[in-house]
Amino acid sequence: MLLLLLILVIFGFGFTMQILWYVAVALLVLWLVGFVMRGRGGGGRRRFGRSHG
Repeated sequence: MLLLLLILVIFGFGFTMQILWYVAVALLVLWLVGFVMRGRGGGGRRRFGRSHG
């Protein structure tokens, strides 16, 4: 019984880490897209980053 519980915990931790990897990759892609858009100067449609105008 304890071994089954331990296996479930390890499996759940691994599944959570996989989801966190996907979230990290998605955030990295969004950051890169924002960086490229900022580099090209297309800033009229952004909601954040320009507080002085």
